[in-house]
Parts: sequence; structure tokens; C-alpha cells
Amino acid sequence: MKYINQLEPNELIENFLNHPPQDFSVWLSEDGVPIFSAKFNLLTTADDDFRYKVQKLPFYHKWRCYLQPNTCFVGATVSEYALLNDNVEANQLAENLKTAYAKRYPFLIVKDIPIASPLLCEKDNDYSLRLISSLKAQGFIEVEGQALAWVPIDFSDISEVFSRFSYSRRKNFRRKLKSREKLNINVLHSGDDCFFNDTVIDEYYQLYLNVYQQSEIHFDLLTKPFFTQLLQCKTQNAHIVTYYHDDKLVGYNICFVVNNMLVDKYIGMVYPQARELNLYFVSWFVNLEYALQQGFSHYIAGWTDPEVKASLGAKFTFTKHLVYIRNPLLRGVLRRFIGYFENDKEKVA
Repeated sequence: MKYINQLEPNELIENFLNHPPQDFSVWLSEDGVPIFSAKFNLLTTADDDFRYKVQKLPFYHKWRCYLQPNTCFVGATVSEYALLNDNVEANQLAENLKTAYAKRYPFLIVKDIPIASPLLCEKDNDYSLRLISSLKAQGFIEVEGQALAWVPIDFSDISEVFSRFSYSRRKNFRRKLKSREKLNINVLHSGDDCFFNDTVIDEYYQLYLNVYQQSEIHFDLLTKPFFTQLLQCKTQNAHIVTYYHDDKLVGYNICFVVNNMLVDKYIGMVYPQARELNLYFVSWFVNLEYALQQGFSHYIAGWTDPEVKASLGAKFTFTKHLVYIRNPLLRGVLRRFIGYFENDKEKVA
């Protein structure tokens, strides 16, 4: 099935449904829309100052469990946007979602609905706007979502990309990119013979875990069966850019090609070598070069580190989360604090 707002191959969505993240329950709604439930820390997307103030409240350690309710999400953690089904009218979908899940869960969140995304067609964007309006009419609260980074491949070479930076930024990036000379860079594809070796799968999964464990946000921990399927599936044709230093794998990017766009999904790294080799910055420009060489129209760089990606020249498109809170008293209280959960636009301004 092809969903509205889909920037991923069908196989990746199926992999999510078959091998959900650790401690997640995943299913399709009656309207064929991906749904999952999980314990969700309500402070996950709060700004640092607000989170610090909450954690300093009296007896926080005793009542913090109430900030991690079992929450129902409409969407998927492997997709950039909420995956919707336009075989159902937006008004009907909104009503069906509320009827099916609002009473069963203290929080119901329709996540990552795009707002006039330049990466989607007009039909997809129009449906998403109608759904937002319909959900608000059903009592959902509108919350600013995250910033999705993307770069149009509108340059003839990387020198042209550098010409768009300030002198000091060019100097800084050129210094960091010198470590590229120490790396052996190759492109593999999912389904290659090497990925049917258990030792290789273990290594790639460990590098993913390295990144997950050092991240500030711990939400969706992908499982080894998910990664195995990801690396072995030929039909989804993942492009895997690998980085070797002294004949040892120190990092990789797993990307997909959808609608002639290079979509960067997963990274794995070995620390501290990856930092010492400035692998984050090197991989950014390698991906841009690869997108240019392959004739892709866009490079989609994901949700994390918006400030860093802004410094690297990324553009951003935003989303909305629509949240239904079952308890009417809590609903009224949290409406007053919505602004503390909407900070990505400030980071990339």
C-alpha cells in the first residue's frame, strides 16, 4: 500500500509493522493507517529550561512516572511524516481515530503532519491540512512539530555549496573535511552478500546502538530483527555509505531513494573515532556529492540536530502534532504550556 505523505519504500514500512521498536505495540487501524503505542516521556520534546524546572519540583522522583503514560500514536517512527490513507475522507478519519483510541489512552497523538511540505505533492499537502482542521474540530490540540532538514540539489559541484557559506564557516568546514583523506568510502546496497553474514549484521547493529545510546532522546530503539531485514532486503534498495579507517568500519549512513530524492535514515558510528575524524561533517558533504552524481533532486537529512544542519546550509520544513488529552482538567492545564514544547523553529531561525 502506498500512503499519503510517504517518503520511504513500502518495505521499510512493512519492516516497522513486522519488527516494531523495543517495547512498542504496532498495528493498522481499521482505515489502514499505521498506529503504535508506547510509554512516552511527556518532557521528551520540551525545551531544556522547562525540563530542568519540572525536574527540580518537590518529590519529582516520586511522581515522575505519571509523566510517562502509555500513549497511542498515529504514524510510524520510520517515516518522516504521518502515513495517511486518502481512501477515507479527512473528517471521517479524524472521527474514527478519536472514537477508536481517545477513551483507551490518556494521550492520543497524530504525529508529524506536514505543513505545505516542498517534498510532497499538492494532493498530499491538501489532505494533511484538511485532517489538521478536522482533528482540531474533534478537540485535538495543535502543537508545533519538528524541523525536517533538506537540501535541494541545485548546485553543479561542492565548491558551489561552499561558496554559499561565510568565510569563517568555509574555513571551519574545510579544516574538518581534511580527515576525509584518512577514510576509505564505499557505497553498498541492501541485499548485498556481505549482509547475510551474522558477524556483519552484529557489527552494523552495534554501531547503530552506539549512536542511540549517546543521543539525548531515547524513544524508539530499533531491534536487531528490524536491522537484519533492513540490510538483507534487496527490493527496498537501501544505499549504504560506509566509512573505513585503518581497515575498520567507523561509520555508515543508510539512505533510500524515493521520488528521485536521497532520504538519509539511519547512521552508525564508532566513538571516539567518529568524532576525531569529523565523520558527521564528512558524511554530510559525501551525501551531497552522491546525490549530485546520481542526479537526485533533493537530499533529505532527517529531524535531529537542526542547529548543526542549519549551519551546513539545510532548509527546513515543519510539521504539526495533533494531541488529544483524555482528562479534561489536564487538557486545560497543558494548553497553557504548549509553547515550551515548540522550539525547533527557534533553533533554525
